[in-house]
Amino acid sequence: MVIVSPDPDPEALPEPPGLRFLRLLVTVLTAVMIAGILGILGLIWVRYNNAQAPLPEVISLPGGATATAYTQGTDWYAVVTQGPEGEAILIFDRATGRLRQTIGIAQP
Repeated sequence: MVIVSPDPDPEALPEPPGLRFLRLLVTVLTAVMIAGILGILGLIWVRYNNAQAPLPEVISLPGGATATAYTQGTDWYAVVTQGPEGEAILIFDRATGRLRQTIGIAQP
């Protein structure tokens, strides 16, 4: 007489077919995802690590004005100033350093 236990030992059960292949696919997918994320982070780091916009050595502001902010474009840079006449945005040419445009900021 053979007695079969109701709860067989999980270690003694045979592996379903294709389980080993599925494990391999999951492992490969995980490795590819990790490599992809590292690749993207590496590209971002290289791209922004070397991105250095040339800044002007000296910016001449009108009398009494002080710079409060700075921004730049491809062929211009702008300085937001606070002066006796109020706030203004001064836009300079990057190549020559000459003032291109002055935009007054209205006070409320």
